[in-house]
Amino acid sequence: MFGALFELARPLLHALDPEQAHELTLKTLEAGFYPRATDPDDPRLAVELWGLRFSNPFGLAAGFDKDARVADAVLAMGFGHTEVGTVTPRPQAGNPRPRIFRLRGDKAIINRLGFNNAGHAAALARLTRPTSSVGIIGVNVGANRDTVDRALDYVAGIRAFSEVAAYLTVNVSSPNTPGLRDLQAPAQLDSLLQRVLAARAELIAAGKPRRAIVVKLAPDIAEADLPGIVEVIVARGLDGIAVGNTTLARTGLTDARQGDEPGGLSGRPLFHRSTVALARVHQLARGAVPLIGIGGIDSGAAAVAKIEAGATLLQLYTGLVYEGPALISRLKAELVAQLARDGYARVGDAVGRRAAAWAAKSLAAL
Repeated sequence: MFGALFELARPLLHALDPEQAHELTLKTLEAGFYPRATDPDDPRLAVELWGLRFSNPFGLAAGFDKDARVADAVLAMGFGHTEVGTVTPRPQAGNPRPRIFRLRGDKAIINRLGFNNAGHAAALARLTRPTSSVGIIGVNVGANRDTVDRALDYVAGIRAFSEVAAYLTVNVSSPNTPGLRDLQAPAQLDSLLQRVLAARAELIAAGKPRRAIVVKLAPDIAEADLPGIVEVIVARGLDGIAVGNTTLARTGLTDARQGDEPGGLSGRPLFHRSTVALARVHQLARGAVPLIGIGGIDSGAAAVAKIEAGATLLQLYTGLVYEGPALISRLKAELVAQLARDGYARVGDAVGRRAAAWAAKSLAAL
């Protein structure tokens, strides 16, 4: 029923400004109008990671629910996890509007939002409320645009959410905050991670739960720079790497008018680049660090490709804009069928099986 309703509502939503459509979607979810997953997930989809059991590998990527307004609804719809944020210590408005652009023919979106969010306090208040859903909520933390010591903002995020988040993601990969991606440089990243991990150690020493910390990288990192970055992450003992965020590349777009807009590109055109980058990170880390694969997942075949390239977990967002909530159940069914066809008994058996082949591909190829 909800799939048919989305097909009816999609022209209306897509006639609205993208931010208006997004806000309407959030309010609809807050009002409780969304499809509930009623059947348990196929056990072949389960993932055990960081002392957590994910009923399926699919998560909603950060950016959709910046202020933790609808985490409960997202989990009830059938996602195995959801990642709220990016959240900064202080509220900030982000970049001037318009700042989201649909590329319908490409099943893509360009955004230059710039970490618009209501700040730590607002998200924390929602995450401390009792929840009835069964699922895993991660929190993606970032730095305010005008902060001088950005590492301090990330430390504040670790401290603020360590008791309510199942895991935490350090986002140094957004292209829409000037200078933020500079934190991916090995020396800067090492300093940042040292301070973040020291903060976690202090919390653990004070009796707080140990939370996994993931670092989110861009898919645009130069090939020559990637080994040093991964070396730092592995040496520091991070719990995971998310690959990746949106891209500044515009390879293969058909929408020339909207494609010229500045900002990060997400959706189907990102799939190839992000999957190649994922496989290269998997190889460089020698499988020692679990990876979250993000970018262009809108089918079971795309999900399997990400997993075979090295992903343990998957996240999506833009696919929902074009396919609607029915995408979640369809992805899970298609993934189970694809696993069976390829001879995998469970999703974990496929992780990294084709990483070498993906890593050998050109980033720019379609």
